[in-house]
Amino acid sequence: MDKWNPWKVTALAMALVMATALVTGLVVANWSGSSLDVAQPASAPPSTRLVQQPRPASAQPAPSAPAIPTKEVVDACNRYAAAQVGESDKTTEVVKDAAIGAVVGAAVGAAGGAVAGGGKGAGKGAAIGGVVGAGGGTLYGLNENKRNDDKYRAAYSSCLQSRGYTG
Repeated sequence: MDKWNPWKVTALAMALVMATALVTGLVVANWSGSSLDVAQPASAPPSTRLVQQPRPASAQPAPSAPAIPTKEVVDACNRYAAAQVGESDKTTEVVKDAAIGAVVGAAVGAAGGAVAGGGKGAGKGAAIGGVVGAGGGTLYGLNENKRNDDKYRAAYSSCLQSRGYTG
């Protein structure tokens, strides 16, 4: 067996690409955290809380919401924002986009390699196309997740503002 079968090499390369895309997706999804972690404000330490200035006696105190939202308000706004954006698993979405990119890249690379190499470069083209496609698919999936996070934050913020919290 002094010659490598190009299809076996291609299959091994694609398995490596898929494993890399999966690990990358998992790591990046864990870095970004969940939207619930971002949306729930932490209570401020006692030394950093704002102190209200005394108002003149002639001014009528306006009823206002507390400075920090209650747990019920936070939960309600989290549900509202999730309904506006739609709940999705970030890791699954990134891995799916990476896999689609890898498959499309491998197909295009195999076709390009076959054309350029007269039929002998299909395996090499598929491997290169798969790697490039997986990278592109991962970047696309991460970008889409960032857009959804921004929409979630905007919906959460508007919910808090509608309940009287300006924070």
